[in-house]
Amino acid sequence: MATGVTARMPFHLSNPSYFDSTSSARRIGMIHIATAGQWLRTWLAGHRVELGLSLRVTISAVLSLAASHLLHLRIPLWAVLTAVILTQLSVGRSLGATMDYFIGTVGAAIYAGAVGALIPNADKVSLSVGLAIAVTPATLLAALNPRLSAAPFTVVLVFLAPTITHTSSVESAFDRLLEVAVGGTVGLLVSLLVFPARAYDLAVEAAARILDLMARLQPDLFARFAQHLDEAPLLHLQDSIGDALVRLQAIMLEAKHERMARLTAEPDQGSLARTMLRLRHDLVIIWRAALVPLPETLQARLGPWLTRVGAASADYLRACARALLARRGPPPTDSITAALDHYATEMAALRREGLTRDLSAHSAEQVFALGFALDQLRQHFADLARCVAEFSAPGRRNHQSRSA
Repeated sequence: MATGVTARMPFHLSNPSYFDSTSSARRIGMIHIATAGQWLRTWLAGHRVELGLSLRVTISAVLSLAASHLLHLRIPLWAVLTAVILTQLSVGRSLGATMDYFIGTVGAAIYAGAVGALIPNADKVSLSVGLAIAVTPATLLAALNPRLSAAPFTVVLVFLAPTITHTSSVESAFDRLLEVAVGGTVGLLVSLLVFPARAYDLAVEAAARILDLMARLQPDLFARFAQHLDEAPLLHLQDSIGDALVRLQAIMLEAKHERMARLTAEPDQGSLARTMLRLRHDLVIIWRAALVPLPETLQARLGPWLTRVGAASADYLRACARALLARRGPPPTDSITAALDHYATEMAALRREGLTRDLSAHSAEQVFALGFALDQLRQHFADLARCVAEFSAPGRRNHQSRSA
């Protein structure tokens, strides 16, 4: 009887391996879904600034279009374009771009309107002459001062718009000023109110990234004093640090605009930028000193201590990067100070034993450059600790000052 019932059951119910294969497929599917979800969360977290910019630009475009319709602007396109252009990655950049755009637009609109009123565009010849008179000085000013880069564009719009809208040059200039006012106001308000990305915070994140890059460089950089290593990865890191420092300087300029507009009361980031630039110079000096390994007579004694210096430096730089992002006080310097002290002690012992007297001129210069760079590194690590303390949370900063 059981055999007959089994024979009449569907195959997938009578075959036990079906349940095993179905469960495996379900588990594999769940693993793929979980992996995709984790990847999506990681991607969103890593691109939150770009996503915020995309949302702000979209909102600026829609709101400026709505404002243009409410104000009955003749050509809403220019207000929308202005809002899109002036909604930048950070609040500080939006402020700077808006100021420059207004400065270039107001003067250019007034000038182009005056030229258009004095030289009527009755025919193609007069139109071409008037356009040349209007564009030439605006382009020259833009070339002399990049902040006036919007001037030539505005001159062309104001001077030629009457040929499309059939208005006077004065009305065209007024329309252009109104369009810029609408688009600039909308773009600036959206930058301030919708997921605002402060240049100050972006600068701190950029500084932390530079510290992480420097930390990645440390172990192999000091290992070059004892062995030959492939230079390509290290050169790539050095170039990345240089590029990141250039970006940091640009972001800090945007943060300056925020402080000027009283949008932040945070401390000036100039000291942090200068300290990181000095650390970069220290790494360059160490790099040049490590172009060839140390003489064999010194490698056995100094190599282990240099390895400790590289490891301790990397740990300290990473800890400073985490402290900056968390707005907490600087990490302890005990490990890196001890490593540098041990190296200095061993170097002094080598001198007392006379092992540095017979060095070649190149080797002597190498040892001197290394010692100088490590002394500078010690000082600049102390400067970095003070900078990290300045950027810690106010409550923690006050507690640290009382403890000191």
